[in-house]
This record gives sequence, structure tokens and C-alpha cells, in this order.
Amino acid sequence: MSEPTSRRGFIGVVAAGLGGVVLAPGIRLIEIAQAGTPQAGAKPGVRWGMLIDATKCAPGCDACVQACRHENGLPADPKPTDAQWVRKIEIKDVRSGRTASAPVMCQHCANPPCVDVCPTGASFKRADGIVLVDRHSCIGCRYCMMACPYKARSFVHEPVDEQRPEVPRGKGCVEGCTLCVHRLDAGQKMTACAEACAKAGHKAIVFGDLNDAHSEIAWRVRELGAAQLRPDLGLDSGVRYHGL
Repeated sequence: MSEPTSRRGFIGVVAAGLGGVVLAPGIRLIEIAQAGTPQAGAKPGVRWGMLIDATKCAPGCDACVQACRHENGLPADPKPTDAQWVRKIEIKDVRSGRTASAPVMCQHCANPPCVDVCPTGASFKRADGIVLVDRHSCIGCRYCMMACPYKARSFVHEPVDEQRPEVPRGKGCVEGCTLCVHRLDAGQKMTACAEACAKAGHKAIVFGDLNDAHSEIAWRVRELGAAQLRPDLGLDSGVRYHGL
């Protein structure tokens, strides 16, 4: 039997075994993948998020970026093709000349487009609002990267050496900010970027439970006011900004 014929036969067997995946592409694959999605530590009713105060974010400071790289085993001096989970942006209002600086990362949307387009369910949202990628299910198609309006995901092009065991990474997978989920699941209460920002003396990043009316982040959102990036998209992002 020729190779093309064998391949067609194999695909037919797989499709039949997945219960009609040919009739509804991706649907069964997503259901199967999500059935085994890791949810350890996720607490329903909690909505983890961050408030970034651009009035306190110092231009030129990259303490949050460096802390993220160190915490998650990313290169300290990345090449253009290396993954980057947090990036600093500088904004200037052309009318007033006012400038602002702020970090941008995965916004951990309540309605994440990256999850909607993933054909295998590798992109998923936990019960506590954290959006993650299961590297065991990720096939590297990069649909999620194209769907993300914040350009917050990266593709791992090369083998990853000296990984941190609590933050597994792998060549051929897509990845992005996890809100330091490994810290949260271990009982810690602060992300590496927020911790580094506080140590640098800026305290521009507040992390916490947006659903807890008594939490610092909820109080600051009420008192200071906060906006989402691209609220017109209706994604209900978990990362909010003040002062942009």
C-alpha cells in the first residue's frame, strides 16, 4: 500500500475513534483534551488579576520583566526569537505629549480568544480565571498567537535547557504569562513581577482576587479607577490599568 493511501486509512481510523471529528473538526479533540486539563489549586469564585498603576511605573525600569524571566527560566538576555512573557511599553499621547510606561502580558481574559481558536484544548482557562497552555496538548499551530489582540504569547523555537521543574517548558509549544500559577498553587500570594516592582520601590503592580471586595486590588480598582486594554473587544481582561 502506498504511503498516501496508508495515511488516509490511518486518519480515517483516528476520526472514527474520536467519534465524528471529521463532521465537526476540533470539537471532539477539544472535549477530550479539556477532560484532562490540569486544574490543581484552582478555586471557583476567585478571579486572580493585576492592577498596574502607570502613574507609578518608572520609564526605563524593567524589574518586572527581569523577575519574570528569572522566575520562569527564560533567558536573561533574550534573542529576538526567544520567548518573552512580559514586555514594557512606552506610550505617548500625540495631542498632549503626555507619556506613560507600563508592562503588558497575557491579560487573562474571562472570554479568551486564544481558548476559542485552539484546536486541541491546550489553551484553557482555569476556574480561578488564569489562562494557561498545556504543553502536552499544544501542537504548535500558533492559532492562539494570531487570535491574541495583545500579542502576549510566544513560540518556543529551540530546545529549552536548565528548566525550572515547577515551570515546565518545551520546544514547539506556545507559552505566556501564567500569573505565577506555581506560586499560587504553593500557597504564595504574590507574583514575581509584583514582588520585584515593590522591591524596586515603585509598587506599581498589585496582584490579588478581583472578586474579593476586601482585597487590596479590588479596593484600588474602586478608588483609583481602572481600565482594560481594548475594552471594545468584550474580553473582560483580568489585568487592569490605571493612568494610561
